[in-house]
Amino acid sequence: MGTQKNGELFNNELLAEIREKFAYVGFDPLKQVDRLFFDNAGGSFRLKRANEIFAQFDLIPNCPMREHETSKYLTDVEQKGIDDTRIIFNAKEGSIATYLTASKAIFEITRLIAENIEGTNIVTTVLEHPSAFDAAKFYADKSGKEFRVAKSNPVTGGVDVEEITKLIDKDTCLLSVIFASNISGAILDIETIVKEARKIKPDLYIVVDAVQHAPHGIIDIEKTPVDAMNFAPYKFFGSRGIGVAYLSERAANLPHQRLLGKADGELQLGSSVPGHFASISEVVDYVCWIGSTFSDVEDRRSLYVEGMNRIALQERALLEGMLNGTANVKGLREIPGVTVHLDYEDLSKRDLIVAISIKDLDFQEAVLQYENANVIVYDRVVTSIYSNRMLESFGMTGAIRVSPLHCNSVEEIEKFLEVTKKIVEEKGNE
Repeated sequence: MGTQKNGELFNNELLAEIREKFAYVGFDPLKQVDRLFFDNAGGSFRLKRANEIFAQFDLIPNCPMREHETSKYLTDVEQKGIDDTRIIFNAKEGSIATYLTASKAIFEITRLIAENIEGTNIVTTVLEHPSAFDAAKFYADKSGKEFRVAKSNPVTGGVDVEEITKLIDKDTCLLSVIFASNISGAILDIETIVKEARKIKPDLYIVVDAVQHAPHGIIDIEKTPVDAMNFAPYKFFGSRGIGVAYLSERAANLPHQRLLGKADGELQLGSSVPGHFASISEVVDYVCWIGSTFSDVEDRRSLYVEGMNRIALQERALLEGMLNGTANVKGLREIPGVTVHLDYEDLSKRDLIVAISIKDLDFQEAVLQYENANVIVYDRVVTSIYSNRMLESFGMTGAIRVSPLHCNSVEEIEKFLEVTKKIVEEKGNE
């Protein structure tokens, strides 16, 4: 077992098994060449089984909610997927709802609260994804509420608890906050934010965007009793075409668009897609499988937590190697001409995302040079609606975002560092 100061690497045998479970790790299916895909904060590696089982169930013509055997089976598949979604959230109460996308979920839930809960202001942070930030702004404007935005911390790359809580008062209708930044990777202290916010207003409605964080760390409604939280299965090793949200009982009972004959809190509209729920179960099975290689516990949530903890440790070790290097190659912090933005020593407060720039090299040109070396990264620039607000809050014009996943290896991190060093040297020789 390889151990580093800030994490613990999977052993080679386990990592090989993990990599085999994902599609196209180390290979470009279009170009048919070896590559490094380090843009998992945008797209993501997918479990083969999660997508195969989605297709398998989607071919079945039967519909749940019928009395014949196949339909009953599909109903059971859907229920297991809902139960497994509760495992992810650790949500014993409340409702699970699905939407076309995770962005659609956050827009709808924000509307629901803003239009039905009394208050004169809505609070959010400058680091929110546009789906959360724009939803909060849109419905604040529509309902005549003041829109308050907590500033970021350019040292930690996140948002300080007190920057959020100082904007909250007894008239705050909604707090909408991101779990982790998709630019810096900084993990916000959601547990403390919730506790401190509710000291100011005990019945405050709180919504958390967990799309970025869910594939990298534990989320726990028991520890962070918010009113809604979402994730995107396609960024969490699963399939496209669905967004998933947890809603507290009181949020689920607000006046939704729903079928009136159904029980309160039952929010699904239209025919379900059993394949989506089966795919989510495969993701939970996978994480629990990792957990089972380290623990003998049998409880599914406990296995899931163990698996996510091991994923986080693997990713922290990879992040350590990327920043500080290995015995074979210098890290990003040590390569002359490379700047690591929003760098922070405590890697336990980071998901596996790094924002860098290369001296005298345009961000988009850098991304192209990486692609020419068969390395896929992404540029976050102020001209993008997905980046400008966050970057400006940090005083940045852009960054090259690098986001591997736990199925990547130290050797792949080293290859990325070698490519980076070569790009820097070639730029310096122009």
